[in-house]
Amino acid sequence: MSKRALSITREANFPDWYQAVVRDGDMAETSPVRGCMIIKPWGWGVWERIQAELDQRIKDTGHENCYFPLFIPMSFIAKEAEHVEGFAKEMAVVTHHRLKNEDGKLVIDPEAKLEEPLIVRPTSETIIGDAFQRWIKSYRDLPLLINQWANVVRWEMRTRLFLRTTEFLWQEGHTAHATRDDAMNETLRMLEVYREFSEGVLAMPVIAGEKPENERFPGADNTYSIEAMMQDGKALQAGTSHYLGTHFAEAQNIQFQSAKGQLEYCFTTSWGVSTRLIGGVIMTHSDDDGLRLPPKIAPRQIVIVPMLRDKPEDAELLAYCASMEQELKAAGIRTLVDAKPVKSAEKRWSWVRRGAPIIVEVGGRDVASGNVTFMRRDRLRDGDKVISVTSPRVEFVAAAAELLTDIQNSLYAEAKKRLDENIVTGISSFDAIAQYFGAAAADDEGGAFRGWVKVPWSKPEGGELEAITDRLKELRLTIRNAPLDQEALQCNCVFTGAPAKEFILIARAY
Repeated sequence: MSKRALSITREANFPDWYQAVVRDGDMAETSPVRGCMIIKPWGWGVWERIQAELDQRIKDTGHENCYFPLFIPMSFIAKEAEHVEGFAKEMAVVTHHRLKNEDGKLVIDPEAKLEEPLIVRPTSETIIGDAFQRWIKSYRDLPLLINQWANVVRWEMRTRLFLRTTEFLWQEGHTAHATRDDAMNETLRMLEVYREFSEGVLAMPVIAGEKPENERFPGADNTYSIEAMMQDGKALQAGTSHYLGTHFAEAQNIQFQSAKGQLEYCFTTSWGVSTRLIGGVIMTHSDDDGLRLPPKIAPRQIVIVPMLRDKPEDAELLAYCASMEQELKAAGIRTLVDAKPVKSAEKRWSWVRRGAPIIVEVGGRDVASGNVTFMRRDRLRDGDKVISVTSPRVEFVAAAAELLTDIQNSLYAEAKKRLDENIVTGISSFDAIAQYFGAAAADDEGGAFRGWVKVPWSKPEGGELEAITDRLKELRLTIRNAPLDQEALQCNCVFTGAPAKEFILIARAY
């Protein structure tokens, strides 16, 4: 087998492979602050594209962007006991506001203790709810639809770049409505926005569905998610949308005067996705040569690599590349000429590892003949052989946009095939579930590929649901969601034996 661009393969060690893709793809690195990450320019460029595409969709559905403080008074959090319970162990707390110099060392000034501790934002329901109760007076103020792009902090014990970090970036939408139906429609509308965005922009197929009772967002009446299958068979929760009922409205006193003059509580929602999407893209599309980016989120869709020789004819070569770059940019394609004084082979493989969708190499012969030689990152190899195509420059430029669309569609089709072929049905007992997944590794890392199982269940609640969840945890399994697209069923629950109400997806997950 020929040498790959990464030092480790997916098959040998999937977690280490993931870290290698992030590192060698120049996406991010760990920071001096435990559990936090430094997002490097290429990784930030991906996040900017994700922001731009999703932000437009959020605005197209009538939402407006705003910003709320990073710090939340502890009394706000304390108003919502169930909400606090969900985040209490992950909250970072600010208790002092000043340092002082003591014998040449900076120490916390004990006299600068805050009267009320501040929570570093884990999510913004409480502080946004406080604003909503001031902003909303009448039914004429509804629906109130806002979104913010922000950072949040949740003190994680086990971290992994992009997937789970102490500080991460996200968008969080918050809305208030006059009726339950309006709020529920909003919840499902934004879930569909996430589904379309994930599949249409990230080329990452997902299954949209409702979370079971024990997996709901703290304080929510209903939680919905989109779930994506990674190349190791695990599920990744890629986005969530929550119907909060009047729970937060009652805690925050968010009321409005109805058309009949009555004072009523608002129905609220919240929904969000985060930089975890980048981790999902990496684990969905990348290969043993590194990152593969869908063109719609690639900071540079085409990278031109001139084969410089430190000779006078380099000037003509660079001019040829620069004019082609301008032609491609004029067609709306994000293009870069990499003119760094580095060997062309090193530059080529650097861009392979970064996942640039199309990498073009241009040498002196190409200039003379009016050609270009290029590689598609989605189809880099035929077996062990690296594939390159030589084309007249005029034809390449004319077909470039269509070629990028084909790459986008190709990545989606490959991932969709994996998802469709690895959801196992026909399992009729818990023992069969256990047999399919096998014994869970102690650290839940690596191991043989296992897809998901789709089984019928009776929607048990309370202690019965808790007992089922505990049995699944023994195998490091969780219920991902009950797909919105349900098929007719006339069978019994695999856990309780009672008549089944719906199908659910079970998997190991990130």
